[in-house]
Amino acid sequence: MNANSKLSLDVLCGRTLKTLQAAAEGIAQEGGRAEAVTCDVSDLGSVQELAAKVEQTFGRIDILVNNAGIGGFAEPLHEMTPEAWEKILNTNLRGVFYCVRSFAAMMIRGKGGHIVNISSLAGKNPLPNGAAYAASKWGLNGLSYSVAEELRGHNIRVSLVCPGSVDTELSPHAGKDSSKMLRPDDVAHVVAMLVTQSPQSFASEVLLRPTQKP
Repeated sequence: MNANSKLSLDVLCGRTLKTLQAAAEGIAQEGGRAEAVTCDVSDLGSVQELAAKVEQTFGRIDILVNNAGIGGFAEPLHEMTPEAWEKILNTNLRGVFYCVRSFAAMMIRGKGGHIVNISSLAGKNPLPNGAAYAASKWGLNGLSYSVAEELRGHNIRVSLVCPGSVDTELSPHAGKDSSKMLRPDDVAHVVAMLVTQSPQSFASEVLLRPTQKP
């Protein structure tokens, strides 16, 4: 699982196996290697099971990208149900905690690694009708800054990527020109840049915006 090695293998994790398999096939078509594994990051047992599988199969992890996320943009906070709040926070924030908790020790034993947390510009700005989502991303930012300081002495670099509007199914794009929005590949490019940076430095945070406002 080394981004600089021809022998690298990407382990793709998520709730929907069919989607993961499609992504793995796309990586294979580009000459890479990937394995799809179902995992619910909001379930500590599921994440721990994944970590055990990775360590047993590969012996190490070099790069962890925390990209799982769900939105909620339909109502003001005072109308949101506690269940909807929990669902967003459990995936977007608690899920990152579970992944760091389950994989950091493996990186420490391997004497280094990269953790990249995908946040959002919603973690920098107010988001009316999306308060729970914004809260999860503000929280993720604080978590990332703190964990970066905790782990840098172990040669583990923790970085944060905060994209603006990305053309995915996560949120409604009413009134926006999708042709001007960021693409998933734009975010992936930043992640690749972060994990291939020279070893004596790291970019702790990247704010990613579309060139033209959508």
